[in-house]
Amino acid sequence: MRIDKFLNSVNIVKRRTIAQDMIASGVVFIQGVAVKASREVRVGDVIEIRYLEEIKRYRVLQIPATKTIPKSAKEQYVIEA
Repeated sequence: MRIDKFLNSVNIVKRRTIAQDMIASGVVFIQGVAVKASREVRVGDVIEIRYLEEIKRYRVLQIPATKTIPKSAKEQYVIEA
């Protein structure tokens, strides 16, 4: 699954366009490398979002099979590291 779709699917960001803007601004990293929106996410990847004065890290546990998941199921797919 593409990184922009993944961020939206697991409820890290509200809209895919927001995810695309964040990626274009260079604040989204996987394994410490800035990514493009087309970058595929794999189980075990560490997604890092650097914005304002905060850095959030998420470890990918599972890739969702559907476009959206319930907010209560977020912990099955990512864990904040």
